[in-house]
Amino acid sequence: MKRIITYGTYDLLHVGHINLLRRARELGDYLVVGLSTDEFNTLKHKTSYHSYEDRKQILESIRYVDQVIPECNWEQKIEDIKKWKIDTFVMGDDWKGKFDFLKEYCEVIYLPRTENISTTKIKEDLAKRDNIES
Repeated sequence: MKRIITYGTYDLLHVGHINLLRRARELGDYLVVGLSTDEFNTLKHKTSYHSYEDRKQILESIRYVDQVIPECNWEQKIEDIKKWKIDTFVMGDDWKGKFDFLKEYCEVIYLPRTENISTTKIKEDLAKRDNIES
């Protein structure tokens, strides 16, 4: 069985997230998603609309996702790869090169992002809309 892992916050779920999860799952037989906890997001100076528990429940309902684990810090990736017997680490290509140190432990693949969509863009568009409506 070929095991894949990816990480992210997965807040305000959109087609870009689904595309990444689908393409990651197509690379193997079992997809593990490391989901950033609320505490880790705070350390990264990020805030999520949905709580960790809600984001976890949403991810678990997606057919491409086999398992969701908490991502608590940047350093845990090597441990996770060993613990979950991961064959391939997958991230969006905006992270290209940042996780090459993991090639010692598994294959590393950077997938192209879906163009013109991101959680940041959604939040910016909503903020603009709210300003116009005010």
